[in-house]
Amino acid sequence: MKITNLPKPLFTENGSRAVLLLHAYSGSSNDVRMLSRYLEKENYTVYSPNFSGHATFDPENILEKTTADWQQDTLDAIQFLKEKGYQQIAVFGLSMGGIFATATLADQLEGMIGGGFFCSPIFPVKNNVPENFVSYAEQVLKVADVSEEERKKRLEKITQDSHVQLEDIETFSQKTADKLGKVTVPFFMAQAGNDEMIDASGVYQTAKALQHTRFTLNWYPNGGHAVTVGPEHKQLEQDVAAFLNTLSWNEENE
Repeated sequence: MKITNLPKPLFTENGSRAVLLLHAYSGSSNDVRMLSRYLEKENYTVYSPNFSGHATFDPENILEKTTADWQQDTLDAIQFLKEKGYQQIAVFGLSMGGIFATATLADQLEGMIGGGFFCSPIFPVKNNVPENFVSYAEQVLKVADVSEEERKKRLEKITQDSHVQLEDIETFSQKTADKLGKVTVPFFMAQAGNDEMIDASGVYQTAKALQHTRFTLNWYPNGGHAVTVGPEHKQLEQDVAAFLNTLSWNEENE
């Protein structure tokens, strides 16, 4: 029998600078594992949790959750870092994770000194997310050894439920887009040129709405939607580290 280990949250304490990394809609902490490891080597403390309902063998677990649950997960992750003694935090996310990272920065939560997203549809754009989620669900069910008959039955329901959930995500995303003018801390955006999931040009609309802060927009021409694990992940890692180094970390107490 093939044993598959489910992704676990990642947390490594290194330096006094804390970074929170959030994963994608059908992803897990594995989405940001390489970036986590890179930043740890650069002496950052990095926390990469799994959103509620994720990192299981049941795709339906994701569909049982809402954006309210994931927003709470984000707030809980920030609180976790603060309780560990990190009062200044930078937050980033891949795709859906980036929407929650952006919402956090727009809400001007205390201690959040910067961050941003990687391939996140902050403004609603044309996307292939529904089809991708069903493909993801099918693969998970195959790994879990679910029979073909049961798989077919479950996938029909998953298809219906995912459309409802994606409407919830788009609504949350639009509310976040409406608050972009409230972002006042430095902001980082990464967009892949070969993004097969969302319309890459949407990032320019987001940049235009960031009127009260400095932002960095990095374009990765050969990257796909999961730019954190794609062919240009090493360049992205260096760019994120360079951006983090420009933030106003308050380290005089060290």
